[in-house]
Amino acid sequence: MTSYDLRTRKDDPAVFEDPMLLSDTAARDLLRPAPWRRFAVIGDSIAAGTGDPAPGFAMLPWADRLAGWLRAAHPEARYLNTGRMGATLGEIRAEQLATLHEFHPDLVFVNGGGNDLMRREADLGAVEQDLDQLCAEATATGARLALFTLADAFTGPLQPLRPRFAAFAEAVRRVAARHDAILVEFWGHPARLRPDWLSADRIHLTMAGQAIVAAELAKSLARHADSGPGSG
Repeated sequence: MTSYDLRTRKDDPAVFEDPMLLSDTAARDLLRPAPWRRFAVIGDSIAAGTGDPAPGFAMLPWADRLAGWLRAAHPEARYLNTGRMGATLGEIRAEQLATLHEFHPDLVFVNGGGNDLMRREADLGAVEQDLDQLCAEATATGARLALFTLADAFTGPLQPLRPRFAAFAEAVRRVAARHDAILVEFWGHPARLRPDWLSADRIHLTMAGQAIVAAELAKSLARHADSGPGSG
């Protein structure tokens, strides 16, 4: 379980120059109406927040940053992140669901499927079915589900994977609709074109990208604050 306390640091310098970012104070105020007090994240390296440093930004993955803002708004809030680099959807189900259920979340972000799609023999239909099943099991205790699409940043050697991941974005949208999830769109987000969006591996976000993701998620949670845990 990861914890983060905003009282231990000041805003990243870049916050004051970038309209896509949120200051800690602004994010805290946005999340004051949020009903969630047990925030969990399960999944792969996207969930874990793997990524390179970026000038002006703390080494703070999106989920840790978001959890810090939620705890600043509601000090009693608790946070769990079981994300693991390289995890497939089957491994997430096998390795992370038990811990998730023991935590009893009321809000759970699910990130997975990318590692499954990297396999040469990947079957998009099977990946969508596995993601759907994972989301059903993750929210079995009544937690509100949240998902986001990956950004369209497939360039260079990864360009051939773009059609596969474009189709996966559609699959994520369908899964979100079936589970009445909070869905945040990054596929066409303008930040994906920034030179500091991706790490050197051209797969994972830098800490600059992670900060933008956290800001967009905080805004989306604030918009859904009146829907409460497990409801639409």
